[in-house]
Amino acid sequence: MAYKERHNEILKILARLKQASVSGLTERLKVSGVTIRKDLSLLEEQGKLLRTHGGAVLSEDRDRLRTLTMRTGDRIKEKREIALRAREMIREDDTIYIDAGTTCYFLAEEIKKMNLMVVTSSLAVMVELSGCPGISLFSLGGSFREEAGSFIGPAAEKVLKGFQIETCFLGTTGISYDGKFSSQNTIEAQLKRSVLAACRRRVILADHSKYGETAFSIFAQAADIDVLIMDSASVDISKLKVMDFELVLV
Repeated sequence: MAYKERHNEILKILARLKQASVSGLTERLKVSGVTIRKDLSLLEEQGKLLRTHGGAVLSEDRDRLRTLTMRTGDRIKEKREIALRAREMIREDDTIYIDAGTTCYFLAEEIKKMNLMVVTSSLAVMVELSGCPGISLFSLGGSFREEAGSFIGPAAEKVLKGFQIETCFLGTTGISYDGKFSSQNTIEAQLKRSVLAACRRRVILADHSKYGETAFSIFAQAADIDVLIMDSASVDISKLKVMDFELVLV
């Protein structure tokens, strides 16, 4: 069995059983424990699972996973309006962090003529801002997560510790009515938590489709952010039970 086929089989087993041991995978896939451990380490680096003592669990809900390419054409008008409002919060010569995701990408489009230091985990943001004369661009690096077009993992978090960032702009997959912000991937969520802890002002950018939703891994509570910028279409704010942040509707 080729390693890619074996990796896919490991993820299928985890999706079905929710967790698996090295010994169990060794028996099912007819390979050595050393091979399985290498497979699990590589899949963890890719953000697809989390190693546990003697095995692994999934790091994301693959049944609900929507890639960056799939999301790019969704609610473009609303996302651009959110990005325009976020742009008003940025001053010349600020140091900011821009997350992966389509709304954050639109924010990158809006700041191309500014003088800024920009830290990002997003490949699309890097490409968009490369060559902009006023932008000093810094990549976190780390393990590349293809589905999100972003770099995640311990290496990215280590690089993040070297920056003092004024404002971060983060995306989210879900905003629950009790004020929890969530992501589809646990390792991605951990990076978001680290970013929130490293920044003075913390801003979430989200279109209305994220409101009332809960994804796989919670990365913030209401008290962990300062501002939520969201479009007002179909949003019933009375359902939001906790709001320890400034809500900006566009």
